Amino acid sequence: MNLNANGLAGLRVMVIDDSKTIRRTAEALLKKEGCDVLTAVDGFEALAKIADQKPAIIFVDIMMPRLDGYQTCALIKNNPQFRATPVIMLSSKDGLFDKARGRVVGAEQYLTKPFTRDELLGAIHHHVSTVPSR
Repeated sequence: MNLNANGLAGLRVMVIDDSKTIRRTAEALLKKEGCDVLTAVDGFEALAKIADQKPAIIFVDIMMPRLDGYQTCALIKNNPQFRATPVIMLSSKDGLFDKARGRVVGAEQYLTKPFTRDELLGAIHHHVSTVPSR
């Protein structure tokens, strides 16, 4: 699948993960595609940035300290301003329970780490058309 960068230029994407490696990898990949990338190490840091920066799509790790990915997703989806913002769960676990729990809190998709470039960009292309214009 050849995803062209033109459709992603200037798209504001948030990556929330306590792993510096995952954040840097996703950020480098997304910036190469022209995205405006925001990062956060946990849900608390992310929620403040989301309210201020209004990303078009959010990738959130499940296992994080303080506020995990499920709690973070639920808080995002409970806010009327961000209910329509796609949230993609990231996890090293590939269990049905985890995927189901992600759906319950409102996540649009679930990616298993390590994810590929095409999986990351594919998720954006799949969900970004459903994002309301700002």
